[in-house]
Amino acid sequence: MKAYLTRRYRFSASHRLHSDGMSDTENSITYGKCNNPYGHGHNYTLEVTVSGHVEPETGMVCNLVDLDGFVEREVLEIFDHQNLNTLAQFSELVPTTENLSTAIYDILQRGFSKAHLEKVRLEETMMNSFEYAGGGEIRR
Repeated sequence: MKAYLTRRYRFSASHRLHSDGMSDTENSITYGKCNNPYGHGHNYTLEVTVSGHVEPETGMVCNLVDLDGFVEREVLEIFDHQNLNTLAQFSELVPTTENLSTAIYDILQRGFSKAHLEKVRLEETMMNSFEYAGGGEIRR
């Protein structure tokens, strides 16, 4: 039996949306108040969805201790309370939440092998959330 597990995590980070390839005016028009030179912060909610067969012995898709430990070590410790603009992942990318979702997905895809990674969902505000499934179609 295949089942899905979604686990929720929280972290805080700041960023400034600014592209070096655009003029200050273009950046201001494109990113509005998110182009503030001093940046701004968010309290993000990250949802990680994995899938797999329910192991008869444990009754689980994967052990939450394994998933929590990996996400804490490889995602939260990197991004929590950071200015995303200063991180290597965003040296050539605008640190939008779309790009952050992709970066987190890639970290999980490369390193978490205890279950199949389906998608990540990153909530930036009450009004904005972003999902990424590694280029695969997200079904609703």
